Amino acid sequence: MAASSNDKEDFPWWLAAVVLIGLYLGWQVVASELYLQILTTLTKGIKTTIFVTIVSFTLASLLGLLLALGAGSKWLVVRQVTRFYVEVVRGVPIIVLLLYVAFALAPALVELRNYLGDMIGLEPIRTRQFPLIWRAIIALMVAYSAFISEVFRAGLQAVEEGQIEAAKALGLNGWQQFRLVIFPQAIRTIMPPLGNDFVALVKDSSLVSVLGVLDVTQLGKVIAAGNFRYFETYNVVALIYLTMTISLSLALRRFERHLRDKETTE
Repeated sequence: MAASSNDKEDFPWWLAAVVLIGLYLGWQVVASELYLQILTTLTKGIKTTIFVTIVSFTLASLLGLLLALGAGSKWLVVRQVTRFYVEVVRGVPIIVLLLYVAFALAPALVELRNYLGDMIGLEPIRTRQFPLIWRAIIALMVAYSAFISEVFRAGLQAVEEGQIEAAKALGLNGWQQFRLVIFPQAIRTIMPPLGNDFVALVKDSSLVSVLGVLDVTQLGKVIAAGNFRYFETYNVVALIYLTMTISLSLALRRFERHLRDKETTE
């Protein structure tokens, strides 16, 4: 019986098209002094974009794991509080959450810090001393922790109950069950969607530009406002983001294929 077209992996024509466009834009950057100047300036923002993405994703993953464990807690209050957090955060647009954290939550945290610091003799600080980049990181952490918690929850629930019962029969406590049995099996289910969230966060990190954080997007806006070459400037901005996201996506696909191959050989 002949294999259907769905059983075969299509040739990645989309990738070939992206590579050709990327090569053309890359040639434009090398050949044009204007493009090269724009890229040189935007390179400074790449470090900020990478820093914001990695730090916020790491914190969001840790918080998301705690939320996933809370969702499966034996205590009703913990489960309901976790569900409340996840549903509320997922229902608010990220840009609104970003502005709320930056201009409402951050001043409240400063006030709380000053109140507690006054008790132990610390000098008060002002809201403007709270760096905008860390306000953005906190906002992205809060936003993505709600989505990541669902990824962790689904992965943890995918572990067969028999595996957990076997771990209990061996006398493992709750932490040992999670560390030695549950999480190592769940991670194979968790990694692909978690990687997709990381790629999505690379793109959503551009939202920090609304706070004036000098990432790739904000520097692009500044450059375009100065030279009025919007077409050339945003071509380079788009090229930078495409290079980062497509490279990550291809690496994730290769990693997923490695996990599938490993499962079939076990």
